[in-house]
Amino acid sequence: MKQFWANLFNKIDLSNLVSKNWLLKMISLVLAVVLWALVGGEDRVDKNVMVPIEIINLPRNLVISNQFKKEIEVAVSGPHTLILEMSARSVTRQIDLSAATPGTMVIENTTSHIPVPRGVTVQRVQPASIILSLDKLVQKQFPITPRTTGRVAEGYYLRNLRTDPDLITITGPETALSSIDQLYTRAINLEGLRQPTQLQVPLQLEANIVELIGETSVTAEVTVALEVTTLTLEGLPVRLTGGGESWRLQPARVNLTASIPELYLRGKVDPKSLFLVSASPREGENKLRVQALPRPGLDLPIEVFSVSPATVELVELKTDEELPVAEEESDGKEDPTALPLAGSTPVLGDFATRDATGGEVAEDIPPLSPVPPPLTQLKNSKPKRLLND
Repeated sequence: MKQFWANLFNKIDLSNLVSKNWLLKMISLVLAVVLWALVGGEDRVDKNVMVPIEIINLPRNLVISNQFKKEIEVAVSGPHTLILEMSARSVTRQIDLSAATPGTMVIENTTSHIPVPRGVTVQRVQPASIILSLDKLVQKQFPITPRTTGRVAEGYYLRNLRTDPDLITITGPETALSSIDQLYTRAINLEGLRQPTQLQVPLQLEANIVELIGETSVTAEVTVALEVTTLTLEGLPVRLTGGGESWRLQPARVNLTASIPELYLRGKVDPKSLFLVSASPREGENKLRVQALPRPGLDLPIEVFSVSPATVELVELKTDEELPVAEEESDGKEDPTALPLAGSTPVLGDFATRDATGGEVAEDIPPLSPVPPPLTQLKNSKPKRLLND
């Protein structure tokens, strides 16, 4: 044995071993020691880390329709620095769905599915499996139906209520969308409404629809209108303006058709007192056009549809002809129950102080009169709305 070692040392040239590339050999030795100290010499630790689930290669015509955990708990063992490195490397549990079909899939989680750095060992994965429900991805349109609460103001009605948009297109699982036919808004308060308005109203959505489109609002356009009744009034006297005392109109009374707000009629106002009917002469013309206007100072709109006859004839009184007395529906005394419009003091304006028959009349426009019982000169008095709903 002594002879063996003596022959070995004789063959090795120690001077060449030390002198040749000694610097590189020394650096390699130092790095090896440092690496051993950092890795091999570091104490091993056990730790639980959360690893995200990553879905890859999901077919475009499929969608995951159920809720599942987006992270799994992984118990690992290894050097502390390498375990920290797992977070920096964004280690995930990938699930490849390239071969998936509609239905339910059970995905197993094993230690081999977790890509950890070298030197780290996966000891346990929780949960051990993931259940995925795959459904066909479809697109469907849903009409929006507005819901209301309360009543509009008295004398008004809800003419129209629409939403903008009135349709919403949703893309999602076929199973979830097939059970829904329309979407509803939250209740729109109409209490006391008198005029058109626009409101931002959220939709009343189920939880699975909120996941697809989020919290969604629409614009509600609310239109209200007056309740009106179309009446035909007979025997309204025509006032002659600017004709002088030697002229009269033939005929002296006309019939009028108009729409009148229900609020006036419910107040027991004589509909005839809501109008001023007149005719003005023109030079060289005996046929005068009859003009019927709502009484000045009315708060609510009145629309005149027609006057019959539309024209009257201007007739000169003969010198020996007595002035005919206009037919009146009262005894000429002031009616203490007359109902003038609140807050209005109408003035006759340029109307002459003679009626169509040539008789004298009062300077001012007469106040609104109550309906005479019974109201015998109203035709077509069945209430109806002027505008279609």
